Amino acid sequence: MPEVQQALPKFLQIANHIRDEILRGDRTPGDEVPSERVLAEEWSVSRPTATRALQALRTQGLVESRQGSGSYVRDRLKFNRRARDRYLRSRGDGYVYGPGEWAEIVTARNIRAPVGIATALAVEPGDRVVKRHRITNDDDGPVEVSTSWFTAAVAELAPRLLVKDRIREGALAYVEAATGRRARTARDQIGARLATVDEARELGLDEPASVLIVHHIVYDASERPLEVAEAVYPPGRWTFEQDYPITD
Repeated sequence: MPEVQQALPKFLQIANHIRDEILRGDRTPGDEVPSERVLAEEWSVSRPTATRALQALRTQGLVESRQGSGSYVRDRLKFNRRARDRYLRSRGDGYVYGPGEWAEIVTARNIRAPVGIATALAVEPGDRVVKRHRITNDDDGPVEVSTSWFTAAVAELAPRLLVKDRIREGALAYVEAATGRRARTARDQIGARLATVDEARELGLDEPASVLIVHHIVYDASERPLEVAEAVYPPGRWTFEQDYPITD
């Protein structure tokens, strides 16, 4: 008989909360992380539990301890922001990208929907859709190549999708405000393959190079697709992580 899984241990809940703050860019390299005493008080847990939370963050390579000083977000972190982290950041302070991150909009135009995109957007193949292609950079150079797709009906209400300018709050937040359709759920499908010639050029990779691919679909409250996206990430950076209990 299937069993309901128990909640994550408290130390992992604390560690995951701080990790999400780091991934969203709310805590940047060099920022101090709350001490064991502060974590114990804020979360109403024991000091050993708070200690384990900080140890989990150190194990993940997100935090380092400095003798006699405290714990700090590590410099030169090598990770890619997840769509969820960007959405949360956008809804928190109105900016989709964190410090040291920016996007170059390469393409913003109407095209005929390819079969796979048409299926994902629930339109007919060949229907007009908006293709918005971008290269995301940080201080080290390109870190992500991504393409978002929207229906013509969405673009009619959200005309900035067809302008090659960055949308400060992010395309999804803009679409939500312009259409009144609120994003409710999202699904990610993750795989890997060799980079195409264009992807290798945009990411500054030598060919052949393997890349991580994330197919991403956002649904509104009526389960209608609101955005379809594909993101391509270079090797040598971690992107996704999940902690979960293992039970008998």
